Amino acid sequence: MTLDKIIEKAYQLIYRRRVEQIEEGVYNVVGEHGTYTVVRGLDGSITCNCLGFASRKKCSHSLAVIMLSNPHLLRSIERELRKEDRWRKAKR
Repeated sequence: MTLDKIIEKAYQLIYRRRVEQIEEGVYNVVGEHGTYTVVRGLDGSITCNCLGFASRKKCSHSLAVIMLSNPHLLRSIERELRKEDRWRKAKR
């Protein structure tokens, strides 16, 4: 999966309110194929129990948690996705 697709999926997880903090540094994320646990360590490290993270060390679930933890990053990504959407619509 491309990084662009991971970013878009992470944004959609947030937009659809599929990320829930269940305790300090621990989140449930309802993905397309199940509910995953994302843990943010004290050192800032992120882990997810999905297969994608196990094989690639990145996934939309973990990125969604990173984005929620950094509002500036979330707003920046939101702006870029809106620009891309307008570009796609204008191209039609």
